[in-house]
This record gives sequence, structure tokens and C-alpha cells, in this order.
Amino acid sequence: MKLLLTAFDPFGGSPVNPALEAVKLVGDNVAGVEIVKLEVPTVFRKSIDTVAAAIEKEKPDAVLCIGQAGGRYDLTPERVAINQDDARIPDNEGNQPIDTVIYEDGEAAYFATLPIKAMVAKIREAGLPASVSNTAGTFVCNHLMYGVLYTLAKHYPGVKGGFMHVPFVPSQTVNRAAPAPSMCEQDIARGIEAAISAIGQYDTDIRAVGGKTH
Repeated sequence: MKLLLTAFDPFGGSPVNPALEAVKLVGDNVAGVEIVKLEVPTVFRKSIDTVAAAIEKEKPDAVLCIGQAGGRYDLTPERVAINQDDARIPDNEGNQPIDTVIYEDGEAAYFATLPIKAMVAKIREAGLPASVSNTAGTFVCNHLMYGVLYTLAKHYPGVKGGFMHVPFVPSQTVNRAAPAPSMCEQDIARGIEAAISAIGQYDTDIRAVGGKTH
């Protein structure tokens, strides 16, 4: 199996993006899964185009995109992406779409086709906190997740795809008011590798509790 593993560059004034730093530490082969890594610009539309071009070039069996979710305590595979951009801050090129549809011919939402609950289980087995997330937000993370799933549904129906958010690293929380959860880059990388091992192992997801009230 070949997996395309993507991560965003730093954004929002931060000098680092924990997603990118952790992905750099992920091995080139994880539990028999060949890993192709890709840095993605935190830019609306350009992010989708960058990953779509890599999918066309690499012909992966699965795509896992990684992004930062400051304030979260754990690693969170995303369940769903919605067809809506509503940016609270500009992206890295100054774009700030508000209440904007991503693809006019797309579904209202696309669900991840990766085994997200198995990913959570494997991350927990590795001794790290993880849970299913039911919102990828409305910034470039959701935008990319939606765009990747749209692209796969339209052009590569046999390829699985999804997105996982990761917490801040400690250096990003120094001047933030408590509580300010964080996780070191090495542990985030271990969590990503555990998630990848689940992707390689499970063709269909496990049945496990993953619902939330909010």
C-alpha cells in the first residue's frame, strides 16, 4: 500500500506547524505502508490543487492529511468535511472567504473513507490520547479535506481519504492562557504512525463508540 501523507506549512503568525514538524519525523515505511510526504500551503484552493496534483502523480491507495487544531488535547481523525468556507482569519496569501461554497457541484458534505475509529484505537494502544472529531472547522483544514474527498469521489473512487488534526507543540503554548494543551512532535509523529498502521490493516472500520454531544 502507498499512502500520501500531507501537512500544512505554518500559518496564523506561528513560526511552526506541529503537523508539518511531526510528519517530517514519520518513517518512510510504516507497518508495510509506503509513505509519500507532501508539504501543503495553508491557502484556499491552492492547497487542494497541490494535493490533487500529487494524487495524480503518485497514484496512492490512501491519502491522509494532517493539520493543526490548537486547543485540542488529543489526536483527532475527522469524520466529515462540509462544503463551506468561513474563514475567521486570512490564509497565508490573504484570502478570507466567508460563507462560500467550495465546489458548486459537490455534495453538502463528504465523509472520511479511512477507518477513523480503528485509527483512534491504534493511537490509544500506542499510549496517546485520541478521539473521533465531528467537525474539521471552516478554515483551510476543512477546505482541504473536502477538496480531497471531492477529488477522490469524482476521479479516484478506489482511493481512500481523510484528515487528522493534531494539538499544538509546547513552544506554541508558552504565552497562551491556561488551559493550553500541547503534545511534543515525537509523540504526534508516533500517533500518526499508529493511525497509518490502522489504515494499512483495516479495509473497513471497526464498530466502536465515537459519538459526542458537542
